[in-house]
Amino acid sequence: MNKPDDIASLVRAVRARVPMDAAQMLTKESPERIGAVLAELPQAFVDRIKAYLPPELQLQASAALTEVTENTVGEMMDPALAVLPETTTVEEAIAFLRHHDTPQQITYIYVTDAEDRLIGLTVIRDLILAAPGQTLKEVMLPEPFALTTDMELTDAVKAAIHRHYPVYPVVDPDRHVIGVVRGWRLFERQAIEISAQSGQMVGVDKEERLYTGIWRAFKMRHHWLQVNLLTAFLAGFVVSLFEGTITQIVVLAAFLPILAGQSGNTGCQALAITLRGMTLGDMDGYPVRKLITKELILGAMNGLLTGIVAGVAMYWMSGGDSTHNALVLGLVILLAMTGACMASGLFGVLVPLILKRFGADPATASSIFLTTGTDIAGMGLMLFLATVLVL
Repeated sequence: MNKPDDIASLVRAVRARVPMDAAQMLTKESPERIGAVLAELPQAFVDRIKAYLPPELQLQASAALTEVTENTVGEMMDPALAVLPETTTVEEAIAFLRHHDTPQQITYIYVTDAEDRLIGLTVIRDLILAAPGQTLKEVMLPEPFALTTDMELTDAVKAAIHRHYPVYPVVDPDRHVIGVVRGWRLFERQAIEISAQSGQMVGVDKEERLYTGIWRAFKMRHHWLQVNLLTAFLAGFVVSLFEGTITQIVVLAAFLPILAGQSGNTGCQALAITLRGMTLGDMDGYPVRKLITKELILGAMNGLLTGIVAGVAMYWMSGGDSTHNALVLGLVILLAMTGACMASGLFGVLVPLILKRFGADPATASSIFLTTGTDIAGMGLMLFLATVLVL
């Protein structure tokens, strides 16, 4: 039976080598030891090592591969090339770098204790300036920030957003270094997520690109259009409840799309800010009630000013009709526009938060649900006020 310390030392030795040399080292070991070592290495590194293994050992390597959960840190993890014990001297660490096959890929030296747990990191600049006899424990930066393999990529981006480190160590639950993640890859993922939000809000999958085939694009989009159709029926049903009001005050029909468009745009503004805050981590620790209050106030201000313009237009359009009170109709539009914009601001905050609460992607088709809510609230409020105040 292999001793755990023996396997750990072999894992460290393999991590410090390029895939070709690591494979050559492992060919001298038994299949059991190869499997034990590969099980402790990052997936991407194992794949590269496997390519250099003899055919008779590749099957063992395949059996040792661990499935990496999609959209987690483990998906983009690279091997840690410089992990040294705390007792290593500066002179020994510099010699290690000089004899390393790929020293240009090493940004930090990760320092471990006697139990192989990460306790610090050493910047190359500090290593050069230190005395040769000093140990890494004396020159390291203690308790460095680290990611975990099972951490969601969105959470990793939020954790790294204010740090801007070039490389982040990845550790297991026992703080053993099992890999690294390049900072540029995290920020690349952040850019992809933000750029994909505009499409996701209207039911376009973030995986779809310009070169995506017609049939695959159809399958990605169409089900959300069916959902949109069902939600549009709800808005149509609300309007049908006031069919008598529209029949008697025909001019209201001209203002239904105006109200829906204005309130919808207001809601999309609130939705965009909420999604941006969730992606960048601004929502962490920020009171939801405060955000809702802000969007309600903004909705009231925007709705009031645009409602004045719309109310004047209503007054002008209905002024020649002696059967209706033009001033009251103008007031109806003013109140409806203000209320609709306030409701759309509220929906713009609540829709992504509710989707996230139920385990769904907050950006996925948010605009579809938002549009339905704002249409029902805006058009329903306008027709209700017209029924009560005019008829």
